[in-house]
Amino acid sequence: MHGNVWEWCQDWYGDYDLQVVSDPTGPAQSFWRVLRGGAFYDQPKDVRAAGRVVATSVGRDFFAGFRVARTYP
Repeated sequence: MHGNVWEWCQDWYGDYDLQVVSDPTGPAQSFWRVLRGGAFYDQPKDVRAAGRVVATSVGRDFFAGFRVARTYP
């Protein structure tokens, strides 16, 4: 799915802790949100899950979207 649109994440944008953490989430809150994955206009080398950009949740863009996910009990 990478390369379609940047995906909104639940994470707030900020510096990560210096300790090694699996699936870091960033700070508890911030003004900025995280987008991950890359969009259709990005170079193939930049389309990856580890790539992240900062954005506000105000307004719309043609390059950002979200994926609905469900956790089974």
